[in-house]
Amino acid sequence: MNVQIRPYRLDDAEVVAEAVLESLAELQLWMPWCHPDYSVEDTRSWLASQVPAFQERSAFEFAIEGSDHQYLGGCGLNQIDNVNRRANLGYWVRTGAARHGVATAAVRALHDWAFAATDLVRLEIVVADGNAASGRVAIKAGAVCEGTLRRRVVLHGSARDATMFSLTRDVPVVRPATAGTAV
Repeated sequence: MNVQIRPYRLDDAEVVAEAVLESLAELQLWMPWCHPDYSVEDTRSWLASQVPAFQERSAFEFAIEGSDHQYLGGCGLNQIDNVNRRANLGYWVRTGAARHGVATAAVRALHDWAFAATDLVRLEIVVADGNAASGRVAIKAGAVCEGTLRRRVVLHGSARDATMFSLTRDVPVVRPATAGTAV
């Protein structure tokens, strides 16, 4: 599927809220931010923090759009650890666009963007047990399954296991020289 990603804008609030409400039944299962009373005000509040975060390079959230510029979902890098040069990679696709390769294409595009525009070396995708669709996206996008993380995510008040996937940049390992060690 032909998709593109672009940084969110403040004027995206209406289309994002519409997509969330369309997808409420599916999103509530896996996304802690999604709730039955979700509104355009929730989206405005989130965008008001994410647009400047992108400019400050503390998080990178993107709208996923089809070739007709229709809003299909979101993806992003957050929980950025600058010391270890890694970030969490997340994604969701509106119900009407699901099962058409949108998420996989968006993850690939975000992977390419991250390794071209940042110095990150590791992108982590954490998938709660039971979210088989998200796990399939990670695998199709080329992520490596690293194993189960016990009680890694809390959903609806309950700690659940999750599977860790990663996408990494091929870079040489830099080891600091120590006294008496030849480099």
